[in-house]
Amino acid sequence: MTVALVGAGPGDPGLLTMRGAELLRAAEVVIYDRLIAIELLDLVPDGAELIDVGKGPGQSGIQADINDLLVAHGRSGRRVVRLKGGDPFVFGRGGEEAEVLRQAGIEVEVVPGVSSAFAAPAAAGIPVTHRTVSTSVTVVTGHHGDPVLPGVDWDLLGRLEGTLVVLMGMAARATIAERLMAAGRSGDTPVAVVHWGTTERQRVVRAPLRDLATVDLPAPSVIVIGAVAGLDVTAAAAAAGE
Repeated sequence: MTVALVGAGPGDPGLLTMRGAELLRAAEVVIYDRLIAIELLDLVPDGAELIDVGKGPGQSGIQADINDLLVAHGRSGRRVVRLKGGDPFVFGRGGEEAEVLRQAGIEVEVVPGVSSAFAAPAAAGIPVTHRTVSTSVTVVTGHHGDPVLPGVDWDLLGRLEGTLVVLMGMAARATIAERLMAAGRSGDTPVAVVHWGTTERQRVVRAPLRDLATVDLPAPSVIVIGAVAGLDVTAAAAAAGE
């Protein structure tokens, strides 16, 4: 009995890994999330069972139901793929699901995916690290509309000089900016918000940190804070080629 936790990537279906595609082509059950590229389901054989367990904002409570579903199908003897946006182990609750499956005696194969934490900025021409600009990057969650979360030390992050990438942070963006500036980050710090990065729906809005609250983009969006957010190396490359 094996369940494959497959990272679907950041949105562009072309960024699925070869191993992920191989498992989807052989799947008999696919349990998938809301933010996957729906085109990926075209890889699944006819007759396979497709189960949508996508969670909207504030619906984290249904995770227990998803865990039960994974165990039930994992015990069925069929080839099961749990298809998750981005990377299963980067704020995707893949670790929790893997633990539940292993506790139930079900083997788990983890197929890493391209995380939006790095892919969305890259698609906007923003390298999250750059030897002459930023030599460190920190990825945190701003989920639940409250940045005062266990394990997120906003006061410390406000004193750091590197790149800060915030996932699921748009609902709390005003408070995040306030906390970072109160801890020492300059209000002039460049910020870029990337909505639906890597897809044809991608939008990018840039602003100084003090104006982050005015950026009106919905989820899914990735917030990049730091000097690199002022870069657009792809635009520079395009201009050089003209």
